[in-house]
Amino acid sequence: MSEKKRSPKTSKETRHGPSEFVDRSEGKAKIELVLKCDTMGSVEAISALLANLKLPEAEVQVIQSGVGNIVKQDLLMALTGSRLVIGFNIGVTPKLEQWVKEHGVEVRLYDVIYRLAEDVKAIAKNLAPIETEERVIGKCEVIATFKSKKGGVILGCEVVNGAVQVGKHFRVVTAMGPVHSARIESLQIENQPVKEARVGQQVGVQVSGATLGKVGDFIECYDEITPKRVRWSPKGSIIHTGHS
Repeated sequence: MSEKKRSPKTSKETRHGPSEFVDRSEGKAKIELVLKCDTMGSVEAISALLANLKLPEAEVQVIQSGVGNIVKQDLLMALTGSRLVIGFNIGVTPKLEQWVKEHGVEVRLYDVIYRLAEDVKAIAKNLAPIETEERVIGKCEVIATFKSKKGGVILGCEVVNGAVQVGKHFRVVTAMGPVHSARIESLQIENQPVKEARVGQQVGVQVSGATLGKVGDFIECYDEITPKRVRWSPKGSIIHTGHS
C-alpha cells in the first residue's frame, strides 16, 4: 500500500484556526489524517472506504497508516496534516495523553467501521463553507425615478411592506427577477433625510452605482445573516468511541 511521505515536525506547533483545513487551490476543505488499525486487512478496508466517501464538502486523505497501537511517531506525523489520528481496534501507547493535549492532536478510537465513517463524514460536513442567509425586512414599489446631483440615482418609492433602512442591502426586482443589488446610501421623506421609512410612506431612495430600476419595479431591503456554527478543530484529547 503506497503512502504519502512526509517529514514529521518535532517541535511544538502553534494552534491554528479552521482555515488550515482549506485547500487554497480548490477552496475545498481537506482532512489529512493518520490511520492505525489492528490488522493490515483493516487498514486496507478503511483506507478504501475513506477514499470512496465522495464527500462534496471535503477531501479525505490518509497521510500515514500502519498496524498496531498509536505511538508518538504517529502523533508527530499528524502535526503535518489536520492533527487527527484515527485508530480501529487498537489503543494508545501509555503516557501520551499529556502530549496529545499540549500539541492539540485529536485521537479518535473506534471498534465499529460504520461509526468511524459516519464521524469522518460529520467532520467533513462541519468544515463546509457557511452559506449566508437573507432576511427580507422591507419592500417598496418604484413610483418615480430622478437623477441625483451627486451622480447617482434616486428612486421615488412607496413602502408596501416592512421597512427600508439606510445602509441595508437592497435589490431591484423586475418582472423578470432581480437585476441589481447594492446598499441604500440615504433616504429622504419630503426632502428631509431619514434613517428609515415604513409601510405607507413615500420615500426617495439614494442608491449607489448604476441601476436598472424603473417605475413599477420593486425594491427589497434585506439583511445578510451568517448562521453561527462552531467549526471542527482538533480537541487535543483521546476520544474512545464505543458501540453505543
